Amino acid sequence: MKLAQLTAYLESLAPLAYQEDYDNSGLIVGHPDADIHQALISLDCTEAVVDEAIATGCQVIVSHHPIVFKGLKKFNGKTYVERVVEKAIRHNIAIYAIHTNLDHIMTGVNARICETLGLKNSRILTPKQQLLKKLVTYVPVAQAEDVRNALFAAGAGNIGNYSEVSFNAEGFGTFKANEHAKPYVGEPGKRHREHEIRIESIYPANLESKIIMALVLAHPYEEVAYDLYALTNQNQQVGSGMIGELENAKDAGAFLADVKEKMRTSVIRYTEFTGKPIKKVAVCGGSGGFLLKQAIAAGADIFITADYKYHEFFDAEGKIVIADIGHFESEQFTQQLLHEIIQNKFVNFAVRLTKVNTNPVKYYI
Repeated sequence: MKLAQLTAYLESLAPLAYQEDYDNSGLIVGHPDADIHQALISLDCTEAVVDEAIATGCQVIVSHHPIVFKGLKKFNGKTYVERVVEKAIRHNIAIYAIHTNLDHIMTGVNARICETLGLKNSRILTPKQQLLKKLVTYVPVAQAEDVRNALFAAGAGNIGNYSEVSFNAEGFGTFKANEHAKPYVGEPGKRHREHEIRIESIYPANLESKIIMALVLAHPYEEVAYDLYALTNQNQQVGSGMIGELENAKDAGAFLADVKEKMRTSVIRYTEFTGKPIKKVAVCGGSGGFLLKQAIAAGADIFITADYKYHEFFDAEGKIVIADIGHFESEQFTQQLLHEIIQNKFVNFAVRLTKVNTNPVKYYI
């Protein structure tokens, strides 16, 4: 298949609009029209991973972390980033990254952590704002259902566990077409009064062009009237971190032992226990220290993340247990997640998990 088919599907699940401003998710190396037969999945894209792709005949590497975060001004092989990009280009291997956009969806990186730890009733810890917009349009009564169906098919009207959500109100619209118009109803030069339905529906801002196109194609009028409103509502399906609950509360020490085993980490750095059992658990794959206040406000007994600095551990203040399990360790199951996502969609497409351990941190035990 074409590389664009793979990337379009991944972006339908984790839109690039969901990534953080500093991030560089998306197609980093490669042409969308390139033919691909096999993909290699990794957490990081290193030289060893590119070598593995060459050896196994993979045309694309799908990694969680982008190999390029900042602009490259020179390509002379002095840094590992330059060498990876150069080698990938020389061997016609595409590199695609799906980073914070995958972190931010309900079925993404943090959901896999919650699943691994056996958490129930998991939800987004800090939902994102300003990702939703509202469309209002006016349609003749007879065509209202067709327009609604077109909007829903394009992605409008989804709120949490509900789809095809809209508000509808009847009224009358007026217009007068000039001599150059070809009105669907009414006559040029005469004011026309039409029984119409006002349709309102929310939609993800990243789908706006698709939804407007669907509206224009389905609407009978020559000139389609519609309004677009930016919303500040939180999108409960998109955001940073997750929080869930254990089926039964556990002693803090026993729970950390479970975390160590299930998350396959040899070391956990943690703060002093609060004296309370662990029931509610907040998680954030990778560097999640910025979510500590939200974890405390949500009533979490423990916050599992990575990349904590010495002085940041003091911020627990006896209110919560901070558990730093390591960056690679917190995100390692993302590889299996991506493998499943791609394999389930493209059943005849070969997908490999890297055999390279890309964790740059070693532990002397």
